[in-house]
Amino acid sequence: MAGLDIVVIALVLFVIVTLFAGIKTVPQGYQYTVERFGRYTRTLEPGLNFITPYVNRIGAKLNVMEQVLDIPQQEVITRDNASVASDAVAFYQILNAAQAAYQVANLQHAIINLTMTNIRSVMGSMDLDELLSNRDKINDQLLRVVDEAAHPWGVKITRVEIKDIAPPKDLVDSMARQMKAEREKRAQVLEAEGARNAQILRAEGAKQSAILEAEGTREAAFRDAEARERLAEAEAKATKMVSEAIAAGNVQAINYFVAQKYTEAMASIGKANNAKIVLMPMEASSLIGSLGGIGAIAREVFGGDGSAAQPVNTPRARQTTPVTTASTPAFRNPFDTPPQGT
Repeated sequence: MAGLDIVVIALVLFVIVTLFAGIKTVPQGYQYTVERFGRYTRTLEPGLNFITPYVNRIGAKLNVMEQVLDIPQQEVITRDNASVASDAVAFYQILNAAQAAYQVANLQHAIINLTMTNIRSVMGSMDLDELLSNRDKINDQLLRVVDEAAHPWGVKITRVEIKDIAPPKDLVDSMARQMKAEREKRAQVLEAEGARNAQILRAEGAKQSAILEAEGTREAAFRDAEARERLAEAEAKATKMVSEAIAAGNVQAINYFVAQKYTEAMASIGKANNAKIVLMPMEASSLIGSLGGIGAIAREVFGGDGSAAQPVNTPRARQTTPVTTASTPAFRNPFDTPPQGT
């Protein structure tokens, strides 16, 4: 092989190596920094890129996708001197490849330590009860502080989440007893309030019942008084009519009135509960005679035989036997004077 051939082959190989050295392919989700003689010049975006061979070279290959960092567990002393173990997780994304490559060494290690430091600061400023119940507040404070600290590194901290807060076992037991006591207290308070409300409702019911009963009694008394008033009015009206009839000379009216009262009195004596034996100063036939007298009065008033009424005399104390005729038996009015010679 001649010397010219060797030169040509060497030249071809040099060109091929130069082309490979100048052509750079960047995968999606990554960015490469370009250094010229050790100094940063530019950033290669994903895709096919060309650089000047032998002068420029690739400095740092950075992943610009959102990444997650597991923050190791650490002991934290709260404001009320309670010791708890806490771990977290952080999400970050590189926005400026040059700053992330040249502003900080070992970016992930820096973010982990920064997050752990701020976890101790934020959680140490809270009491244990506040720490356990305000996890969202802790996450917001951590995100704001860590993102602000990582901004000069060209990194965006998207989220910081506390995964677990583990108090000591004896403290957990004390908290469980406290929670149980609090719940029992709440149950007793609710039970007492329920009993009080029940008593109030029962008292209200009794009050309404008493009011309604009193109103019913008042209404009944009012109606009873009204009934008695009307009965008295009727009695007065009847008495007035009888008095007017007597004043007009109607003897049958007074006879009827006296016989009616006499009959009502006898009926009342017979209906008495304690009346087992009744001794009267008259014979039973007197009552029958009075009934006969009432019948005779009714016949005379409503168109009877047309005979004249007997004169009214003072009633006798005893009546032996009623007077009868030979043909038809008849009862005599007990208030009539017996005929002479009887």
